[in-house]
Amino acid sequence: MQVIFDSRDPEGAQLRPLAERRVRFVMRRLSWLVPRAKVQLSDLNGPRGGVDKRCQVELKTDRNGTVVVTSVARDWRTALDSALGRAARVLMRLWRRARSKQAPLLDHRG
Repeated sequence: MQVIFDSRDPEGAQLRPLAERRVRFVMRRLSWLVPRAKVQLSDLNGPRGGVDKRCQVELKTDRNGTVVVTSVARDWRTALDSALGRAARVLMRLWRRARSKQAPLLDHRG
């Protein structure tokens, strides 16, 4: 899986290794569905502080299009983990739906 990281904030840019590790860890069982993941970290309020750390995770899939999830939190790690967790749940839900549509109908005639 290719992981693309983007952050214009100097603090956010320092989290590149952590973000890449977290993406690979959270998506370890779903990596065959996601050839490319993009993580963007941004600070909405700048130095004023508050709940303003934003993480956007974009997962490109071969069959289900693109899954985009955004999370805002007080710190980078919480925003990252929240976005990754939600993205993994959405991806699983899409995969299950696609799989259930492909399942053949059983013929119960004797």
